Amino acid sequence: MAFLRSGGNVYSFCEYTDVTSRDDRLFEANEVIADDDLVDDLDGFGYRAMTKILFEIKDTTWWQSYFLVKDQGATNVSTLSTIDVPAPNANKFVGRQQDWTDLAVYKVLYEYLLPKVADFSNEDNAEYKKLGFYREKYQSLFRQLIDAGDWYDFDGSGAITNQEKMPTRTNIVRVR
Repeated sequence: MAFLRSGGNVYSFCEYTDVTSRDDRLFEANEVIADDDLVDDLDGFGYRAMTKILFEIKDTTWWQSYFLVKDQGATNVSTLSTIDVPAPNANKFVGRQQDWTDLAVYKVLYEYLLPKVADFSNEDNAEYKKLGFYREKYQSLFRQLIDAGDWYDFDGSGAITNQEKMPTRTNIVRVR
């Protein structure tokens, strides 16, 4: 339950045990993914899942507007449009780290592991159903994290200040 780091840099939001502990029965019932060689593959899957998550965040309007507001002259790079906006830095994910670990585990399960064992010709196959279940969990948690906007330490201070929090949705309420 921790981000994997190498030389102080985050290279994965989840580790082998995070994935295997999420669905023990999946690993017990399927020799294909219960193989000892999978340990190395899972670390690679974790890295690939994190990389894809970072690029998915980059493509959200939340990140693009957040970066353009926060970066006003802060970096030497001239950001002219949303196309120039870089992906977020994994080292600056300070808040809600367990949620990011869960998100990466869901991504690994539905995108890398379950397709190896699911029987796509049989819609009643348990692994096929789990694939859809974990995809929905991933999409729901991803949207929740983006909507919250309270997890990124833009200035790298180690703490998230109120100025760094930028929710996607605000609930405007008229008070009399």
